[in-house]
Amino acid sequence: ERQQGLTIDANGVYETGEDKAGRLWHELQNAYRSKRILSGGLSGVEETSSGSIAVVYYKGQRMMIPVSEMELNLSEQNGYGEMKGRQVRILNNMIGCEIDFILIALDDTARSVVASRRLAMLAKRRKFYFLNENGSVQITEGRVVQARVIAVAEKVVRLEVFGAECAVPARDIAWEWVGDAREKYHVGDRVMAVVTSVESDAETMNVKITADMKRLMKNEVLEKLKECKVQGRYSGRITDIHKGVIFVRLSNGVNAIANSCNDYRLPGKN
Repeated sequence: ERQQGLTIDANGVYETGEDKAGRLWHELQNAYRSKRILSGGLSGVEETSSGSIAVVYYKGQRMMIPVSEMELNLSEQNGYGEMKGRQVRILNNMIGCEIDFILIALDDTARSVVASRRLAMLAKRRKFYFLNENGSVQITEGRVVQARVIAVAEKVVRLEVFGAECAVPARDIAWEWVGDAREKYHVGDRVMAVVTSVESDAETMNVKITADMKRLMKNEVLEKLKECKVQGRYSGRITDIHKGVIFVRLSNGVNAIANSCNDYRLPGKN
């Protein structure tokens, strides 16, 4: 029998690495039996003989989630290459984000865990987007929610809102024109947003939402516009060029459009 060590704190308990691992495994067994939703960071994507898997760590324990259980929304990306390539591309963009999952298999001998993000998202959708025992729905149009940033591209931020995903375009991210959303938002961030529409299907449990992030921000663009004077010269940054029209965010935050360029050099984005 191991002798109890004397701890610095009175009546404290010293845990070895083996003790912590045993306690964590006991917690995972309870979570597996109760189908409790856990959360962790998506840390990698691996290729196995049976296909691609997402790797998530929960308190140091490695979890494997098959791609089929990741609930990747491919309906918005029809025509962008074959299925497997698209799935891996989406997963690569999501690395670093926080996701929910439910344990679906435990191996006591190998201490390996298989989990499902799909089941966790389904459980959250059922709880937040459909009628509860009180006869009310928690998330409806106009509700302010905290969302997870699960992917960021130049002109779009992808959010996960309690089991439902949506893409927020640059025009709904901020009042100022956004040249590159990746400068302001990063995978793994938590942000506040307003749900602007909800479509739910009780039979399939599918939920489609849209969200707006700029509604919760103060619109200072019109106030700053008063500082600009006609014939005044101001510096700015080009956020986009479309059909010869140059979109500029001035240094004071004002949005400006230039229909012509008096410089012999052709301006470039940024």
